[in-house]
Amino acid sequence: MSAPAAPAEMLSPPSGCYKEGVHYYPVRIYFEDTDAGGIVYHANYLRYMERARSDMLRLLGINQRASIEAGEGVYAISHMEIDYRSPAKLDDDLVVVSRMERVSGATVSIAQKVMRGDTLLTDATVTVAFISPEGRPKRQPKEWVALYQSIATGEPSPS
Repeated sequence: MSAPAAPAEMLSPPSGCYKEGVHYYPVRIYFEDTDAGGIVYHANYLRYMERARSDMLRLLGINQRASIEAGEGVYAISHMEIDYRSPAKLDDDLVVVSRMERVSGATVSIAQKVMRGDTLLTDATVTVAFISPEGRPKRQPKEWVALYQSIATGEPSPS
């Protein structure tokens, strides 16, 4: 006997949400995220922030996969500063808070914080550069720049 299919909306991973131009992305800490002492391994914070940035763009209507497949380009991290302030632990519920800081022709800087309630765990600034399939910097699509600028002052427009 097979189980009935669950509604699609129940199976979709969370994408987070925007509030006043800031993206909030939930993360739960599982055993696989931790060391033997139940403390989150430092590189996992980078994964959480990457997922948050990807879903932040997805919610804006930016289709990175289509850009790659069309040969237009892709984002690559060009610079990152990160401070680890307090450890996350097994079973913690966290939120990655992301905010656009600066947009230029080929780059975007995003401030990100990993929070457990009101406690700041990790603080980072990430700069990504839009690059061609050949790996050279190029101007990012104008429509994307306009979307980034729209969230600086409020909610993004639904796509």
